Amino acid sequence: MARKKLEVAPEIEPHDPRKTLTLVGHQAALATASRAIRAGRPPQGWLISGPPGVGKATFAFRIARYLLAYGATDRGPKDLSVAANDPASVQVTAGGHPGLLILQRGINASTGKPMTVLGVDEIRKLAGFFGMTSGAGGWRVAIVDTADDMNPQAANALLKALEEPPARAMLMLLSNAPGQLLPTIRSRCQRLDLRPLSDAELSKELNAKLPDLGAGERETLIRISSGSIGAAMALAEDDGLALAEEAERLIDRAASPDIGATLALAEKLSRITDGTDRFGAFLVEALANRIRARAMEGGTGLDRWTALMEKLNRSFGRTGALHLDPRQTILSAGKSLSDTARGRAL
Repeated sequence: MARKKLEVAPEIEPHDPRKTLTLVGHQAALATASRAIRAGRPPQGWLISGPPGVGKATFAFRIARYLLAYGATDRGPKDLSVAANDPASVQVTAGGHPGLLILQRGINASTGKPMTVLGVDEIRKLAGFFGMTSGAGGWRVAIVDTADDMNPQAANALLKALEEPPARAMLMLLSNAPGQLLPTIRSRCQRLDLRPLSDAELSKELNAKLPDLGAGERETLIRISSGSIGAAMALAEDDGLALAEEAERLIDRAASPDIGATLALAEKLSRITDGTDRFGAFLVEALANRIRARAMEGGTGLDRWTALMEKLNRSFGRTGALHLDPRQTILSAGKSLSDTARGRAL
C-alpha cells in the first residue's frame, strides 16, 4: 500500500534559503558572525561548513541580507535578522539584488539535469561581479553553493579571487566536506562550523512543518536524519521515510533474519524508481549512525561493522552503476548483516 504523502503546513512555504528568514539553531556560529560584522571587521571570506541540509545556505543568506541592508555596522539587530519588507530582503527573495551573486552547478542543456561539477566559467563570474562599483557604499556578497562541487580549474580561479579581495565584498563558501578543499582556500577563509540540530530543535521544526506526521514517524526521522532538517524533510517525502524504516528493520533483525521479509523487501524495491539506490544510502547511513553512537559509548568490536558498512556501500553502488539485479543485492546485504551480527548485534 502506498504511503500517504505528508503535507507541509499551509503557512510554511517549501524550503528556499532565499525566503527563509528564521534560523534554527547555530547560535554559536551566529554570535561569531554577528560580532565580526557589527564591529566592522568581517573577514572577506567565510567557509561555512556542516552536514548536508543542516542550514548552511539559510545561514549564508542571513549574513548576506544583513550586509546588503546595513553593511558592516551595528545599525541592525544582533541576531543579523532583516525584516521581510526591508528592500534588501525583498530583492534577495525575488532573486534580483544586484549586490548578491549565487554560484552553483549549472544545468546541462542537453539533459536538463544539474551538471556534475561547478565549472571554472561560473567561478570566473566573481571577477566581473567584484569589479563592479557598489552603489551608495553598498556591499557585494557572493555565495558558492557548494564549494565541494568545484573542479580543479574552478578551485584555482576561486583562489585568485580570494588572493585579491576588493573592499566591501564578502565571499561565502558552503561546504559539506571542507577537508577536501585546497588548503590554500581554507587558509584564506574564516571557518564557521554549523553543528547538527539537537533532537529538541529538530522535533520542533518537524512539528511546525509536518503537522500530520505521526509521533513514531517523527521519532524515526529524528533518529536517522543526523540533526539535519533538510535530510528529515527529504526523507518525509514520497517513499523516503518508508525506505529508511525498512533499512532500520533490516539491521534490527540481523541477528535473527527473516528471509521472507527480506525477499518481500527486495521485490518492493525493484518496483520503486531508484528504490535500491536510495535504500542502500539509508542502510549505510543507518549503520554509520549506530557505529558512531556505539563508539561514543565506548563500544568495542566495531571494526567489523565499519568494514561491513564499506562493503555495502560498494555493493549498492555497483548494483546501480551496472544495473544488476537488486533482489540479489538485498539478499546479500541481509546475509552480510547476519554474519556480522553473530558476534554482537549493533
